[in-house]
Amino acid sequence: MAEKKEIVLRAVRREGRGKNDARRARREGQVPVTIYGGAAEAVAALAPLSELAAILRSDTGRNTIFTVDIEGVEATEVMFADRQIDPVRSRLVHADFKRLVKGEKIEATVPLRLVGEPIGVREQAGVLEQIIREVEIRCEPRDIPEHLAVDVTNLGVHEVLHVSDIPTSEGVEILTGADTVIATVGVVKEEPVEVAAPVEGEVAEEK
Repeated sequence: MAEKKEIVLRAVRREGRGKNDARRARREGQVPVTIYGGAAEAVAALAPLSELAAILRSDTGRNTIFTVDIEGVEATEVMFADRQIDPVRSRLVHADFKRLVKGEKIEATVPLRLVGEPIGVREQAGVLEQIIREVEIRCEPRDIPEHLAVDVTNLGVHEVLHVSDIPTSEGVEILTGADTVIATVGVVKEEPVEVAAPVEGEVAEEK
């Protein structure tokens, strides 16, 4: 489960809303963010890039629960709702945070972790192939697992595991289609080697 992280992110209200203001803020190591959800109105702010990057690199990543503290605004628990990454510099340039409301379920994406060595690999010379690596779920924020474990030990050659085979905890609903294939064990086929026919008029090389 996603344990409570004692993380407090200090941010300041964002005064300027233009592109030039955003560029200036990014040069100073700040990221424009928007906090929304719950009964309160949306708030635009600036938060330190280094602290946001540390949250995203943590074990819980974008599913991390943390507190945003903005001067003049009541501190509130949030999670990442969306983020924009500069494709060239691989740097966070904007983020949206969703306020967490007690008792309200949210949707989240969690990774899948395959556990064990399939019998099809161990005894039948097969190759394990993972088709999808994450699924969409719905639950209360503090029930979000860091990952969902899928046991592939009994998976034989040409057999498949579906999303419906994932064990879940009470209160966690998987939104990804039940028939979606998670993993399968295939067989690597060796391509037959074609021997070129001798060209008419050529003398076959003696052995």
